Order: sequence, then C-alpha cells, then structure tokens
Amino acid sequence: MIKLIRADEIAGAAARLCIEANSILPDDVMAALTKAADTEESQLGKDILKEIIDNDIIACRGNVPMCQDTGMTTVFVELGQDARIVGGNLIDAINTGVAAGYKAGYLRKSVDAEPLFDRINTGDNTPAIVHVDIIPGDKLHMEIAPKGAGSENMCALKMLKPADGIKGVKKFILDTVKSAGGNPCPPIIVGVGVGGNFETVALMAKKALLRRVGSRNKDPRYAALEEELLDMINATGIGPQGLGGRVTALDVHVDYMAVHIASLPVACAIQCHAARHKGVTLG
Repeated sequence: MIKLIRADEIAGAAARLCIEANSILPDDVMAALTKAADTEESQLGKDILKEIIDNDIIACRGNVPMCQDTGMTTVFVELGQDARIVGGNLIDAINTGVAAGYKAGYLRKSVDAEPLFDRINTGDNTPAIVHVDIIPGDKLHMEIAPKGAGSENMCALKMLKPADGIKGVKKFILDTVKSAGGNPCPPIIVGVGVGGNFETVALMAKKALLRRVGSRNKDPRYAALEEELLDMINATGIGPQGLGGRVTALDVHVDYMAVHIASLPVACAIQCHAARHKGVTLG
C-alpha cells in the first residue's frame, strides 16, 4: 500500500533538523569527548577538551550554533519504495527547509553558487547536497549533517592498486591524518571507505561518519582494522586542536563494498569534533 508523505512536512522537518543539528551534539560524541577529557595525558589537551565540552553544553542550552561554521548541508535520505511524496518535489522540499532553518536559526550561510569566478553567496545555504537511497518500506528517513570546510578540506581519496593491499590503505589514512594536523579541529572522527569505485568510495567514507562512536564493523577483520587505525592515529601526538596529546581521534569507522578486480579505491573523510548530524523518520 502506498504511503503519502507531504512535501511541506519534509520541508518543516528539514528546517528543524538544521537548527537542532547545529546546536545539539549527538550523545555518543559528547560521551566520547567526556571520556577523552579523562584519559588525555596532556594538561593543555585536557583543558582544550573541557572547553569544547563547555562550549557544546552552552550551545545546547541556548539553542545556538556550537561552531561559527554551520557547514554546507549534506542530507542522506532513505526513501521507501512504497512511499509517495505529494505536494512538491523531494529535493525542492529539502532545500526549502534548509533555507528556512538557516534563516530562523540565525545560522551562517556558507554556500556560493559557483566555485571559480564570481563565488556569489546564495544567501540561504542552499542548495544542499542530497543523497537518496531507495529502500523497502513506506517511510522516509532523513539525516541532516552540516559539515564545515575546515574538516572537509582535509578529506582525501586515492585509487590504489590491489597490490598495495591493507598496508597501502593504512599508510594512506595515516598520511592523510598527519598532513591534516590541527586543521580539522581535532579530536576528529575518521570515516574510511574501501572498495567500490571513484564516486562510491567517497560517499561510503562520508556515510561512515554517521555511525555511532564506538560502533564496529560487523566483519571482525574490518573491526580490527578500525581499532588499529585508531591506535595509529592517536599515536601521532597531534592531540586536541593540534597542540599535542594522546587524543587525536575519537573513533575510526571503516566500511567496504565490492570492487573491480584491478582496483583498490580508498577514501578518508575527516570530521571535526563538532560531529553534527540529526535525523527523523516520516510516514
């Protein structure tokens, strides 16, 4: 049976999520930051982590942004094949909601209409980057993830050869994090995509950032790789805000998919400590 979902309902939800995602840090990230403040060996690192936590508490209580860079809005949609959107277009509805949310929430508008020549700000933080997956069912799940440029600019992708193997993947991830240093405002969360092809591996890495801190890949081999990469990254000594310490990353999430016999794509998505995302299910 077809379930009808109104476009104005989607727009309203998108507006609310934009405001909430920018002001309310997910509980798993807050718990990880609190644990990091306890375990960090550097006194400066401890002080930085405590200030980050205080900042996030103030943002939540005051319903204000936790960071001045309120990001380009990335939206992940899972649309049930038995759901039908009425009264408008899905993408238009999301962009209407993003524009409304960024205006009502007094969030910084960070989107330019064109990248090379004029770079004129669109004035409402649209268009959003929208990814849609069709899934079984009759509901629509929407996850909004505002992501600032400080961490986004540190992300990287490399088309390795199969012969590079797991050693090459580890080296690429570690080199990417070292090169980023303090630029992405650590402690960071690292999303890793392995396999697929050029365009899917980056999306896989970005989606991995949405997993709960502390979650592990169901495949024990990849779960072990996540733990190993986390230890390697925290051994770099980059530390909170790049000023030294043991806590450079809160977690590493590795996802994979099928791959061509002659390819080994790997992508590293880096998320700052303001690991913002908020979701809702409609229908």
